Amino acid sequence: MAQFVDDRKSATIERRAKLFRGFADPSRLAILGALCNEPLAVHELVERTKLSQPNVSNHLRCLLECGLVASDRHGRFIRYRISSPRITVLLSDVDALLDVVAEGVEACDNYREA
Repeated sequence: MAQFVDDRKSATIERRAKLFRGFADPSRLAILGALCNEPLAVHELVERTKLSQPNVSNHLRCLLECGLVASDRHGRFIRYRISSPRITVLLSDVDALLDVVAEGVEACDNYREA
């Protein structure tokens, strides 16, 4: 029984890690930030984020696969949106957390950009 509980805990931890990898890219965070306000098409995301169209499309594919973003067809455009209001809340909570721990995050040598 204890092994089963440990396996479930381990599976939960792995799922959390996979979810957070979806957030762990500045480009994906920029896209999510833009989508927090309203659904947008790729060309609108390119304009708002200043990322290239192929870059936006690539990251949207990742965000769709992770379930963080959903899409709806509107005429000839596909509009992308945050898949759950909880994602917007999570991003807002992260900003609030950063207000408290920002110095520690900045000082962390383990996660510096290459």
